[in-house]
Amino acid sequence: MATPLFLRNSLFPPLHHSFLPFPKYSFPSFPSSIKSRPLTSTMMRGSEITEEVSETKEAVNVDTKKKTIFVAGATGSTGKRVVEQLLSKGFSVKAGVRDLGKAKTLLSNDNPSLHIVQADVTEGSAKLAEAIGEDSDAVICATGFRPGWDLFAPWKVDNFGTVNLVEACRKLGVNRFILISSILVNGAAMGQVFNPAYIFLNVFGLTLIAKLQAEQYIKKSGINYTIIRPGGLRNDPPTGNVVMEPE
Repeated sequence: MATPLFLRNSLFPPLHHSFLPFPKYSFPSFPSSIKSRPLTSTMMRGSEITEEVSETKEAVNVDTKKKTIFVAGATGSTGKRVVEQLLSKGFSVKAGVRDLGKAKTLLSNDNPSLHIVQADVTEGSAKLAEAIGEDSDAVICATGFRPGWDLFAPWKVDNFGTVNLVEACRKLGVNRFILISSILVNGAAMGQVFNPAYIFLNVFGLTLIAKLQAEQYIKKSGINYTIIRPGGLRNDPPTGNVVMEPE
């Protein structure tokens, strides 16, 4: 089961940016005849974008259109929490689900900002593109296979399914993709192949390897991405701190 994921309205700035210390500069002086323009800052919310001018302190509404986020795997433990958090932040949400009946039971259907659509990540990018739609501003992948006797399930969902979502985004021009992956996906590169957790998570059809290859595909796709590798997700109150690092 999943702890709440508190999503920022900036839709997770891409992790592949590098942050370097600022060098020291000496700024040239300008003639007094040149007028300086007021500094501006931009605040982004789910429901609007407003611009503030520092001299007048006056907010001007420049876009009242809600940002629409497509969530794949919206009825899963993590996906359901993601949907709830997005709605609470003022976003419009398209909940991509396989079972519409189940979704209407699990998800609050009385919120006008929630739209439930049928979407199976294993059915190819063309059908997914129809479900995502051209009005979506970002896609969050919260899918995950269910352990069972089908050893190819991790590859169908966590690998091919993720790739299908990425390709659907590329077809539509959606340039924000957030993947909820797993801890120890890069365990082999970190020398953790004998870690009991790494071995256990790979028992069901090499799950972590399937996820790792999907991550590599995302990185080469050319779209802006954020990859989240959570540890064990439970229903306990959230503790600790989130660590974000450039690659």
